[in-house]
Amino acid sequence: MRKRLIVGTALVLVLAAGCSQETGEVGDTAGFVAGDGSSVILPEAERLPAPVLTGTDLNGEQVDTATWKGSPGVINVWASWCAPCRAEAPELVAVAKKNPDVNFLGLDTRDSEAPARAFVEKFGIPYPNLPDPDGQLVLQFSGSLPPQAIPSTLLIDSQGRVAGRFLGAVQAGELDAALQDLAAESASGGASP
Repeated sequence: MRKRLIVGTALVLVLAAGCSQETGEVGDTAGFVAGDGSSVILPEAERLPAPVLTGTDLNGEQVDTATWKGSPGVINVWASWCAPCRAEAPELVAVAKKNPDVNFLGLDTRDSEAPARAFVEKFGIPYPNLPDPDGQLVLQFSGSLPPQAIPSTLLIDSQGRVAGRFLGAVQAGELDAALQDLAAESASGGASP
């Protein structure tokens, strides 16, 4: 009887271990936390320069955020395997289309190219998306953004500084309102280049 109990317990442990998400494979969610839904808009005096991102996007086009100075920007960190990222994609597309003078960039982090391309196509994302398969681009924002929290969205002011962040799926109304505030700030001379 005791031998059966030990064998049964061992079998349950082996099966439970096989169901774990801690496989360490590309595309799994191990080590990532969903954003908590918080948002922060920074006062101008507290804004730090955003890292300049360069690279080849998923469509083979060159991207350089240094060209953004003088215009606000939005950087969205996402992955095709992230359910909240799928939920927020239509919201981001709507805001991007409504605000053609705002630069948008997606950072597809810890993802594979084929699913990322399918994600962009499925949601009709009109802005460039840089692949970040090892998370190194996201780490450049370590002072502004928890690297494990996806989706996350950063606001960049017209001087190229991090002006705010949204942790978790962003809503179109909230993002659009923040962009309108940045535009008003820039128009009043607050964050003009």
